[in-house]
Amino acid sequence: MTATKVSGGTGETTADVREWRELLARHADMTCALDRALQAGHSLGMSEYEVLERLAELPEHSAKVATIAKSVHLSQSALSRVIGRLEVAGLVERHMCPEDRRAVNVRLTDEGLHRQAEAQPTQRKVLAQRLHAPLVKTCGPLPSSGE
Repeated sequence: MTATKVSGGTGETTADVREWRELLARHADMTCALDRALQAGHSLGMSEYEVLERLAELPEHSAKVATIAKSVHLSQSALSRVIGRLEVAGLVERHMCPEDRRAVNVRLTDEGLHRQAEAQPTQRKVLAQRLHAPLVKTCGPLPSSGE
């Protein structure tokens, strides 16, 4: 087996790289803060909330899985797992699409609509507090259950 040599570089970081790293850090911090607040107050993860919100915004509270995937920026398999958790919790229902038997529609249940409406102020509060504020990276790892 041959060792791969990794260049140490010059130690300089370009403005683009710094900005990219800032964006990644801000995204990680926002995601963590949203997950914690939504989980604590509403037993929802951020991705679960995003799916509920997209469905709540639609007139029929229903959409094809492929349509939802585009709006929440999740892969088809990740979205399928999120929908599965929401379905088990009774917040959405899956149905065959009447226009295309190969497609699956997801419909928000009354409980799902209620949970989304309850969680919306929490999500909006976290966004208002963190989105335009300086990054402070206050969202560290969760304490282990042994503590």
